[in-house]
Amino acid sequence: MGFDISGKRIAVLGAGKIGVILLQALLERAMLSPDLACATVAHPERARALSEKLNVCVGTDNVSAIGDASIILVCVKPQVVQEVMQEISAHVSPDQLVISVAASVPTALIEKSFSSGIPVVRAMPNTPCAVGYGMTALCKGKFAEQRHLDSAAALFGMVGRTVVVDEKHMDAVTGLSASGPAYIYIILESLAEAGVKVGLPRDVATLLAAQTTMGAAKVVLETGDHPALLKDAVTTPAGCTVDGIMELEEGKLRVTLIKAVVKATQRAKELAY
Repeated sequence: MGFDISGKRIAVLGAGKIGVILLQALLERAMLSPDLACATVAHPERARALSEKLNVCVGTDNVSAIGDASIILVCVKPQVVQEVMQEISAHVSPDQLVISVAASVPTALIEKSFSSGIPVVRAMPNTPCAVGYGMTALCKGKFAEQRHLDSAAALFGMVGRTVVVDEKHMDAVTGLSASGPAYIYIILESLAEAGVKVGLPRDVATLLAAQTTMGAAKVVLETGDHPALLKDAVTTPAGCTVDGIMELEEGKLRVTLIKAVVKATQRAKELAY
């Protein structure tokens, strides 16, 4: 994408769960050197512990952290984004790129905190970024150019896949891919429990469930085939798979998963308010 992170200073405001995941992933992959990383948290004790853990500068002063940062990653909770933006607004320049991962906070809300046109990109990553298999959706604000979007895509592309969407779809992304790992873990746990129920050792059952899930997902990604077609390829006439599918349909798994995404999307619309 023409974006080189080397030599770029990154400030992570609000190094909570997703902030730490992103920062740690970039550091572990040597895509960001510790001396070019800076982060903030709310409490001094947490700052000291995180600084020792990551070997980077961690403090409680957001203004100091963004000093000469090329990229400002806003990872605070949605409810305090406005407060943090007002705190740093006088110290951010158009040469810097603000990337917000705060769920449900529109780019316009962040932009209006600044007196000049600051490029803002909104991102919605998920926790598998920690192992390089994340999924991040991106959209750009009013003052962001394609190069800013490319920069964000290159940054998050280092920890997984990225997709660019219209901002109106970001809450849906939150309900699907950001919340999605939790749904998958429940499915994995259930499959593993089922394996134990039919006599498999727990570690074997968990491995079978996890690898099968990863393999099935990889087939979808690499072939581009519709999941329904791939399901049919596994389901042989009068075989055991179709009996299992009948149980899933009777238990309304399909409808329940759809309702889970819809409910999470609705909740995402409310987080910033």
